[in-house]
Amino acid sequence: MPSSADLALANRLADAAGEAIRPLFRGDWTEERKSDATFVTEADRAAEAAMRAIIENERPDDGIIGEEYGNRNPGAGRQWVLDPIDGTTSFIAGRPIFGTLIALMEGGWPVIGVIDQPILRERWAARVGEGTTFNGKPTRTAPCPDLSNAVLGTTSPHCFSGDQVDAFMGLAGKVAERKIVYGGDCYSYGLVASGHMDIVCEAGLKLHDFAALIPVVEGAGGTMCDWQGDPLNEDSTGEVIALGDSARLEDVIKAMAGHDHG
Repeated sequence: MPSSADLALANRLADAAGEAIRPLFRGDWTEERKSDATFVTEADRAAEAAMRAIIENERPDDGIIGEEYGNRNPGAGRQWVLDPIDGTTSFIAGRPIFGTLIALMEGGWPVIGVIDQPILRERWAARVGEGTTFNGKPTRTAPCPDLSNAVLGTTSPHCFSGDQVDAFMGLAGKVAERKIVYGGDCYSYGLVASGHMDIVCEAGLKLHDFAALIPVVEGAGGTMCDWQGDPLNEDSTGEVIALGDSARLEDVIKAMAGHDHG
């Protein structure tokens, strides 16, 4: 199980990433497209490099799975999963709703998660077996008695393809039209953990996009799973649901499958 020292290290990694990111926000920097057509910036690389340096120095036997610089010690039982800027498009656009994601995985399961928004200086942090904190204070998801009153978020409808579009629209049709929020990437999951949003539904996520989110949402009383309702792990396909109120899971799965209530 992860120790309090592991969580303290995760918080220091977030501090280091924030120090690298803040001077470049809304500033002059270069961007380029990676081979998968996503954008990467100087800030992504500087933040990940800062975090990797700390891990390599203090936890040389641990592995690292990083979005920008790849894997280190891939056979290690403990793996730090790093996404220096989740929401690079928001960063490029000057919107402070991106975040740095840090997870510690043991045996393929995330046991520590941090979502850090370095501009607003907002941080959600969680260790399995303990509750989630927001800026050091306990935070909880909110009850959601009915989907019709839920706040639903997704980063972009363009992330869905084929049958995924129908599934998302099935869910969207069950919530109030004015309560669907677009944009936000990892920040939306923090808002679920703090009870401001009820559901996030996304597809196409990679391990570094969702590993840190799981301890944060679940430590606050919520649920994270795939579109079939199964737990997320390193082998998940990237179809992700976050729910503040676990009691609504069956309703969400039915709506996405095209089945009405009852």
